[in-house]
Amino acid sequence: MQKQVITKTLNFSVLGQPVHLLDDYPGWLIAQLHQQLGGHVITLNAEMTMQAEKNATLAEIIKLADLVIPDGSGVVLYLWLKGKKVKRCPGIELAETLLLYAGQLSKPMPVFFFGGAPEVAEKAAKFWQQRCPKLAIAGTQHGYLSPEEEQQLCQTLKEKQPSLIFVGLGVPRQELWIAQHRHLCPKAIWIGVGGSLDIWAGTKTRAPAWFRENHLEWLYRLYQEPWRWRRMLALPLFAWKALLSNFFRK
Repeated sequence: MQKQVITKTLNFSVLGQPVHLLDDYPGWLIAQLHQQLGGHVITLNAEMTMQAEKNATLAEIIKLADLVIPDGSGVVLYLWLKGKKVKRCPGIELAETLLLYAGQLSKPMPVFFFGGAPEVAEKAAKFWQQRCPKLAIAGTQHGYLSPEEEQQLCQTLKEKQPSLIFVGLGVPRQELWIAQHRHLCPKAIWIGVGGSLDIWAGTKTRAPAWFRENHLEWLYRLYQEPWRWRRMLALPLFAWKALLSNFFRK
């Protein structure tokens, strides 16, 4: 794997939020890892975009992120309306590519899993350890921390300096947490992975391929977690704003 930095294209705005358009997102991040440059990865979808309109702190974090990928189908469809025929880059698939890469190296790139209910991060780590026996696990921690436990987590990260840190606290909490704590491991790649930890742990399942290929993964998540319906109201609002934006552009 080449170690030079792959230059990002100019940001493309999705209702005011930037997206970096790359042919090879994993390659860019692997180059960052080899040069120990670190970075914060944002997996942008329609729901996060709508939250950022009302949450100035989240919006600023997205703008300052080192890499913003088109994770959600709504974001991809918006880009298509603007003439950018990009492919969706699901955050879980990006994370899995990095884990598989780290699991085959002779020189370890330790990974850390943080988030989810008690035992979820630990089970996710065990899943990946079985899948990639050479993968170096720096540690795990669930997402329900007391102030004392959070302080201990920060100390652990500072001491162990993992190369990849996956944070599954949900949006926007995981983005805020990463922005506040990434200074602890400046050479690491930090990625907010949402419910990916639950999928790796086996407590939830990812949408079947047909749903993913037809931009309906959100519908499967709603089926699994009906309590999300209020949050899903952001999707039609995003679609309406995207159509208006395209109409006025024309």
